[in-house]
Amino acid sequence: MALSMEQVAARVTALRYRNNERDQRNLDVLAVRKGKIAEVYPDFFPDGVNANVVANFIDIVARDLSEVMAPLPAVNCSAANQVNDRARNFADKRTRIASNYFQHSDLAVHMYSGADWYITYGFVPFIIELDEESKLPRIRIENPLGAYPEFDRYGRCIAFAKRYMMSLGELVSQFPEYERELLGGYGYKQDLNHQVELIRYYDKDQSLIYIPSKQDLVLSKAANPLGKMMVVVARKPSIDGELRGQFDDILGIQLMRNRFALLAMEAAEKSVQAPIVLPQDVQELQLGGDAVIRTSNPAGVRRVELNIPPGAFTEQTLLNEELRVGARYPEGRTGNMSASVVTGQGVQALMGAFDTQVKSAQAIFAAALRDVIRICFEVDEVIYPEEKTIRGVDSGSPYEVIYVPTKDIKKDYSADVRYGMLAGLNPAQGLIFMLQALGGGLISKDMAMRELPFTVNVTQELEKIEIENLRSGLLSSLSATAQAIPQMVAQGQDPTEIVNKLAAVIKARQKGQILEDAIGEIFAPKPEVPPAGAPASMVEQPSPAPAGMSAGGALSPMGDGSPPDIQTLLSSLSSGGAANATVRTSRKQ
Repeated sequence: MALSMEQVAARVTALRYRNNERDQRNLDVLAVRKGKIAEVYPDFFPDGVNANVVANFIDIVARDLSEVMAPLPAVNCSAANQVNDRARNFADKRTRIASNYFQHSDLAVHMYSGADWYITYGFVPFIIELDEESKLPRIRIENPLGAYPEFDRYGRCIAFAKRYMMSLGELVSQFPEYERELLGGYGYKQDLNHQVELIRYYDKDQSLIYIPSKQDLVLSKAANPLGKMMVVVARKPSIDGELRGQFDDILGIQLMRNRFALLAMEAAEKSVQAPIVLPQDVQELQLGGDAVIRTSNPAGVRRVELNIPPGAFTEQTLLNEELRVGARYPEGRTGNMSASVVTGQGVQALMGAFDTQVKSAQAIFAAALRDVIRICFEVDEVIYPEEKTIRGVDSGSPYEVIYVPTKDIKKDYSADVRYGMLAGLNPAQGLIFMLQALGGGLISKDMAMRELPFTVNVTQELEKIEIENLRSGLLSSLSATAQAIPQMVAQGQDPTEIVNKLAAVIKARQKGQILEDAIGEIFAPKPEVPPAGAPASMVEQPSPAPAGMSAGGALSPMGDGSPPDIQTLLSSLSSGGAANATVRTSRKQ
């Protein structure tokens, strides 16, 4: 049963009260990332200084980490029976349908913001909305600032509220049917730029938008068509269940770095502007580049020295190290590393913390996106069951798929969303690890391709590889035939027909004909024509070759009765270029 408006308002108020401290932390981190650290700590900055005076380390770390975490995982809908072609085709079509949800939502681009929000605020919500124009589900990544998710004991999101700020004029233009309620008795004479707070609320029964300051005025309300929560939240692990960002505890260290930089600039300024000490015999003081001071004691002319303790610079170095440790950001990411670290193992040790947090974040994203795809499948089948056409590029080849959700999804909402075995590893390490496991026989090619960090249609790609290998073997056989021509000439045979056929293959390829079609047509055996007037009984019928033997008596390369390759066929040609149709029978006791 759907909650009433009073119950929804009470629930949202309770969520905001419980997350009040988290909201303040998020606002502080946002101000620091925007370079307005003086607004967070106004007592530590002199008048006229309202921004960072050193590099914004927190913003740099957040952007670098998000760019590494943001790439989308590979989506594969595996078939229950991999041997059955029909089951594999069904799984491949569902894989392309799921990938189309990501492409339709531009998720590859929006994930950079989503990964940034995940690092900064400790969680990121994925909202599945209905796209009535395209008749498809759309995935939207929501800004966690001012968002209030509620979870059950299993960690599933059961309610979600998001706070927005909008000017009164924008509200009236977007909801003209509530103009009288929004403007009240003052009409358009009041300040239309006044910011009004809106709350958008989701649960398994309904979604609605209301204004708390207008007696919980409901602007929009809709029933949930699926009867289940259409919001999935990916959140960082926490020791106490509180949603915390990665930089909540290091704002003070960033402040101290700014404070030390200000003191260093003040010390340098005072050193330059320090008073000048002169001997007592100096009566006049001239200032400037060509100034002349007459004195019998020139060594006594100097500025007052400002002694800065060396421990201050040591403390600044310690603060930089503490900031890196707190942010879990290795020094190797900025290209700075100890000169004593000259081995690959040392570099990898410096990057260890970076790799582990990327791997853990991608594992959380994969779990969240798996739930997102499950909801998208159900929305597509239940709400938009009509036929659709999707287009895309798979492994560099464009494709077009026509599908009917009720037929091609058929209540199978499962999907395998993985970053693969290479999660957290850099590309060079991942490639070496994959090749070593493949060469050692630990994994199959099918599994290796499914574990790649990008989407691959495994079934279609394996077919392409097989075709390429067969075509390569066909070319090798043709090249071997060409290399056998000098030997035929040396034995007194006539290679004219073979040369003409090779030339015909080259011309066919120049005209754009497919290689296998050209070879099949040019090297096709010519039917034998019986002599004129010869009775049918005198025409020699070739006997079937025994198992493992070709028609010309040559042993099949496989030894199992399979057709011989082109090289074997061509090697049985006569000196005139005609095929030999002899049969050999061998009996042994």
